[in-house]
Amino acid sequence: MRWLLVLIGMWAWPFSALAGGFDVVALGAHGGLEDGNLSAYLVRPIGEDRGVLCDAGTIFNGLEVAERRGALSAIAIPPGTSWTRPGYIAREVVKGYLISHAHLDHVAGLLALSPDDAPKPIYALASTNRAISQHLFNGAIWPNMGDRGNSPRIGLYHYRDLSIAVPISIDGTNLRVTAYPLSHGGIASTAFLIESGSDALLYLGDTGPDDIEHSHALHALWQAIAPRLQAHRLKAIMVECSYDDSRPDQLLFGHLSPHWLLRELREMQKIGGVSLRGLPVLVTHIKPTLKAAPAPERTILSELEAGNSGLGVRFVIAEQGAHWMWR
Repeated sequence: MRWLLVLIGMWAWPFSALAGGFDVVALGAHGGLEDGNLSAYLVRPIGEDRGVLCDAGTIFNGLEVAERRGALSAIAIPPGTSWTRPGYIAREVVKGYLISHAHLDHVAGLLALSPDDAPKPIYALASTNRAISQHLFNGAIWPNMGDRGNSPRIGLYHYRDLSIAVPISIDGTNLRVTAYPLSHGGIASTAFLIESGSDALLYLGDTGPDDIEHSHALHALWQAIAPRLQAHRLKAIMVECSYDDSRPDQLLFGHLSPHWLLRELREMQKIGGVSLRGLPVLVTHIKPTLKAAPAPERTILSELEAGNSGLGVRFVIAEQGAHWMWR
């Protein structure tokens, strides 16, 4: 049974004219274990056929799944093209990659696709781009498809190092992105604030709660996005919740569970000084289990809803091939 039954969800917070907003398709939704369904989200301004991929754990298989589910049908394919729809979207609609960190469940699809991809940038913090160029596209693990590192360099991908809290335009799109650091079990991960006109969408890579990570990264992020909350410009949040609440804190390994996610959302509401009621929160990076147990999606959603009465956000569980439009 699928736990997300709606393919296209339109939501306004608060209600606004039918203009602007974001079109999001999950090419991969899980946080490990299920190869072929790992973190990757196609983000476009509504009505535009140019966008960016937030993480790249799965690309081509995710595009094929999304195509079968009809999530890509609105993207215009030029007549006479030699590419399939997934092939055209991978090469031409995706104008760049926002990579939160270099763990394999966030980059494996990028490596697999690279021999058939078109040239484009990889946007990431310098530490993440360094890890990709030194340990993945290094000529030993995979041919060096980038423009840094070991020779021979094929140069298909251009590394674009993001500075913290400095917005830049995403080449070939009408999107801007601002990077903020996250703490993920001892390594740097990234939150991306994506903007289109006056609208904003927040995507978080892997992150643990501040209290466990001995960090102020999430607190600083909530402070940074508070003006968008207060102006009702933030259309949705995409945030991980890898484990249910039965997972001990010492075994979270830089991830969130429902009670920690709820706690962080309450902190965001407190810092922003406005209600989050009705705000879409897409729950990402749920880790499948090998145990004979209820699906983690069911348990995590139940635990989140149990603590949601004071927040009133709209929790949605990410599912491969699902499509959302947030205005």
